[in-house]
Amino acid sequence: MIYLDYNATTPIDPKVKAAMEPYINEIFGNPSSNHYYGFKSMLAVKKARNQVASLINSESEEIIFTSGGSEADNMVLKGVAFTYGNKGRHIITSAIEHPAIISPCRYLEKLGYEVTYLPADSEGRITPHSVEKAIRKDTILISIMHSNNETGTLQPIKEIGEIAKKNNVLFHSDASQSLGKVPVDVKELQVDFLTIAGHKMYAPKGIGALFIRKGLEIEPLIHGASHESGRRAGTENVIFDVALGEACSLAEESLKCPHIKELTDYFYDGIRDIFKDKIKLNGHSIYKLPNTLNISFIGRDGNEVLNQLEDVAASTGSACHSGMTEISPVLKAMNIPQDIARGAVRFSLGRFTTKTEIQMVLDKLRLID
Repeated sequence: MIYLDYNATTPIDPKVKAAMEPYINEIFGNPSSNHYYGFKSMLAVKKARNQVASLINSESEEIIFTSGGSEADNMVLKGVAFTYGNKGRHIITSAIEHPAIISPCRYLEKLGYEVTYLPADSEGRITPHSVEKAIRKDTILISIMHSNNETGTLQPIKEIGEIAKKNNVLFHSDASQSLGKVPVDVKELQVDFLTIAGHKMYAPKGIGALFIRKGLEIEPLIHGASHESGRRAGTENVIFDVALGEACSLAEESLKCPHIKELTDYFYDGIRDIFKDKIKLNGHSIYKLPNTLNISFIGRDGNEVLNQLEDVAASTGSACHSGMTEISPVLKAMNIPQDIARGAVRFSLGRFTTKTEIQMVLDKLRLID
C-alpha cells in the first residue's frame, strides 16, 4: 500500500516512538508529585514545552498542551467568547475552516453570538481586505486557518494579523496542517492564539497544543486542578507531551530539506504529462503547502479514480450519500463547478514518501480507463 494521505494523519516517526518509550516503562510518575518519579516527569514536560515553543518562536510559558487540534480550537473560540462576551459578541472566520472551527462557531451562534463566514476566492484564499471590511465595533475574535487541509492553500496570516492588531481584535490561526511543512513564527504572524495538532506531524493522535500570547487569559475549556498554569485541568499526558516535543524538534530539521516539495513537483508534472488539460489544480499554485496536490480529474468522479488506483491511499473531494455525490464544502466555498469538484482527489506526501512510490502511482494513473 502506498500512503499519500499525510494531511489526514501521519505515521509516528521512529524517533518520536523512541523518545516516548522511557515514559511508558520507567518514568511513569505524576509531574505534580514531590518525589523522584514526579520530578523526572516534570522535567520531561518542561523540555517538551520548550521544544514546541522553539518551533513557533514563542516563549515556553505560552504553550498549553491539549488533547489535539480540536480541543485547542474549541478552547480559543469558547474561551474568548465567554471571557470577552461583555465587550462584544461578533466573531469572524471563513467558510473553508476545519469543522473544529465551524462547529463551535455554530454552537456559539445558538448562544446569541454572531459569526461572519468569509468566502474564499477561486484559489482558496481569504483576502485581508474582506477581513478588515467585516470587522465591527463588537468584533472580539478573528479565526483564519494558516493553511487549508484540503487544497494546501496558505492564507495571508501576517497581513490579517496586522489588521487585527490595528483594530484591537484578538486573532487566532489553526496551523495544524502547516507545522513542519512551512515556517511558522507567531511573532511575525502577530497571532494571539495558534493551534497545533500532533498527529499531523508524526506524533500520536490525542496530543496537541495551543499557543496563547503572554498576558492573555481566557476561560478554561476544562475546569479542575491548576494544571497548565491553571488554563487546562487534567494530569499531564507525559508520554504524549514528550512525543509532541520530539516531533517539533524533528520538524525544525525537516524544514531545511526540500525533499517533499521536489517529489510533489515531480508528481504534479507527471500527472499533467498524462492528463494534459483534463485536470485542474484546486488551490493556489504558489501560496500552498509543499506536500499537497488537490487535483480534479475533469469528467471523472474522484471516488472512481481512487478505486482504480489499487493499493493507493489518498482522499477525495466528494462523498457519496444515498447515490448522490456531495462535493467538499471547501471546494464549494471556492465556487469550483460541481462537475469539476466531484472529480477532486487530494494527494498529500510526507516524510517517508519515495520517488519509487510516486513513479508507481503515475504508472497506475496511466492505466485509468
